[in-house]
Amino acid sequence: MFEKKLSLPTAEQALPGRETAMMVSDQHAVLNNPIKPPLPQGVQQALFGMGCFWGAEKLFWQQAGVWSTAVGYSGGFTPNATYREVCTGQTGHNEVVWVAFDSALTSYEQMLKVFWEGHNPTQLMRQGNDVGTQYRSGIYTFSDEQQQAAQASKMSYEKALSD
Repeated sequence: MFEKKLSLPTAEQALPGRETAMMVSDQHAVLNNPIKPPLPQGVQQALFGMGCFWGAEKLFWQQAGVWSTAVGYSGGFTPNATYREVCTGQTGHNEVVWVAFDSALTSYEQMLKVFWEGHNPTQLMRQGNDVGTQYRSGIYTFSDEQQQAAQASKMSYEKALSD
């Protein structure tokens, strides 16, 4: 059993990792679409950390307009970290879900709504019984427009929570 780590390591403290990436399927098991770029015309990508990635992924793949999803790690230092390494809290990674959505059928704002309403962003390094740095809340953006939309949604949901 790993000690539950509640503070992020520095780059110097992080585990060394490896050059070789883990082998994964190229196709989503439920949606039958590719799970990585290149994406078809009009399909955008989003990346969210909201606790355990399996439950978060299912929330997104059930949304209208979502083309594909995949889970993994982001925001860390250890190259090609394994699940066991991430669970030590010594990689700096966040469990995340990658979402590819058809912008003609849904919007980034709708993906943000799923993010904010699909977990409790006030719990810091945890979600429910899952405790550790990898369970922190996070929005990773792919454009200035997404960054602005994420900031606006954060302010809106902060106000709603404080009210």
